[in-house]
Amino acid sequence: MANIFAFAETRLGELRRAGLEAVTAARRVADETGGQVHAMLAGGPGIGAIAAKLAAHGADVVLVLEGDAYVNYNPEVLAATIAARLGSGYRAAFFAASAQGHDLVARTAAKLKMPYASDVTDFAFTGDSVTVQHPGYTNKIVQTLVLRTPIAIISLRAGAVLPAENAKAGAVEAIAPAMDPATARVKVTSTEAGNRGKLDLGEAPVIIAGGRGLKEAANFALVEDCAAAFGNAAVGATRAVTDEGWRPHSDQIGQTGRLVSPDLYVACGISGAIQHLAGMRTSKCIVAINKDKEAPIFKVADYGIVGDVLEILPVLTAAVKTAKAGG
Repeated sequence: MANIFAFAETRLGELRRAGLEAVTAARRVADETGGQVHAMLAGGPGIGAIAAKLAAHGADVVLVLEGDAYVNYNPEVLAATIAARLGSGYRAAFFAASAQGHDLVARTAAKLKMPYASDVTDFAFTGDSVTVQHPGYTNKIVQTLVLRTPIAIISLRAGAVLPAENAKAGAVEAIAPAMDPATARVKVTSTEAGNRGKLDLGEAPVIIAGGRGLKEAANFALVEDCAAAFGNAAVGATRAVTDEGWRPHSDQIGQTGRLVSPDLYVACGISGAIQHLAGMRTSKCIVAINKDKEAPIFKVADYGIVGDVLEILPVLTAAVKTAKAGG
């Protein structure tokens, strides 16, 4: 049976959730079609310590490219090394549809002279073909594509697959680059963290999101207070809110924004338009706060609170603080 490849993306030496999503997707396919999951890590000295986490999520073999030359993202060396590995016989390869993933998957596919499917939200392997779903025309439609290639090369939209533990032996194999890093034409000399310390929406285990029910931009302070009380929460928003300029577009969740799947999603004053639900309905637990008991958000919520979000949020924030303090 052919094996399944997954690139486990890291940033500044830390494994990203997108890396676990790629490994989980590869595990799902390997369990259906046979073969092993080979997950690849690249980074500076010590990056190999992450291998155990990949094994816990289903990697049979963790391929480690480690050294000073890989402290920063090294696109030419990584693409050449991955392409060489895939050329030895794999059924599929999964990458994250992140900024780094978009760059790497395109370079890899070009080296293999194969097409790839980007920003995939779902996939199914049937015989020799692979069917994938991919949002198109700025997410106004969902395209269904069929790949009939020796290797199905896929980048996954964040949140399309929930990371799941499925422990394997996780043999670790140090690999050599397919080209000398010193000859690379592109060199990333430094990497700076964005968002100035804010949790990334795709990585946050808790998201407190606000909609027009908050009435005005200033009331987002209540959302931020609640997120701060959790300590591990990010602030999200609906498109209506970002269009009004109450929040930056980077906070937008939905069909035209970020696709998220946190452990807990608190929808504050959000009615639940289908475009917003498309971006968050895979959250593990959804709590909705809205004064309209007929709001569509309650159809997907695990817990619903009918009332004025401006009155309820401070109470919720105080309760979270009390719980965190052990009260």
